[in-house]
Amino acid sequence: MDAVATAFLKRHEFHHRVVSNSSPHTDALARAYWHWFFLILPPPRPERMIGADPDAFWREKCGDGPGGLEIFGEALEEYLTAFRDPEAIRASCDDYRAAANIDIAHDDADNTKLAMPMLCLWGAKGVIEQCFDPLALWRERASDVRGHTLPCGHYMPEELPREITRELTDFFGDHVNSP
Repeated sequence: MDAVATAFLKRHEFHHRVVSNSSPHTDALARAYWHWFFLILPPPRPERMIGADPDAFWREKCGDGPGGLEIFGEALEEYLTAFRDPEAIRASCDDYRAAANIDIAHDDADNTKLAMPMLCLWGAKGVIEQCFDPLALWRERASDVRGHTLPCGHYMPEELPREITRELTDFFGDHVNSP
């Protein structure tokens, strides 16, 4: 496995689940999260390429899920407008670079399990459920994890706004008086 894939997998605590380049999980993950490998390239390469046509990049990256661009509704133009700002593009790339770099070092150095209750939700039409057991992975980092899959893709709030609101309301309602 190359260094970029290793960095990505370590950051997301998947490193023990993907063990070789021949794994179908590695292929599915790389195809679904291609943007991770692109956005962490040294500056200004991705910034320049995205900046040449930010609308096309955003539409391609965010519209390839099961809901297409329709799930964004009226908010689509707001997302596009925000991403036309070169500083938003730079900040996005920097966030991904940190995730594949210093964030890994910080996570690896911190062996403390999170004590607070944690809700883990993921879309059944996304790649996470195909490749991983999200609850088992998060239970390695947190002691009180609950959650389940939802009938959607990656953009859960856009695809299932009422269901996400209910999930969060129920979760936080159950933990209002938690320490």
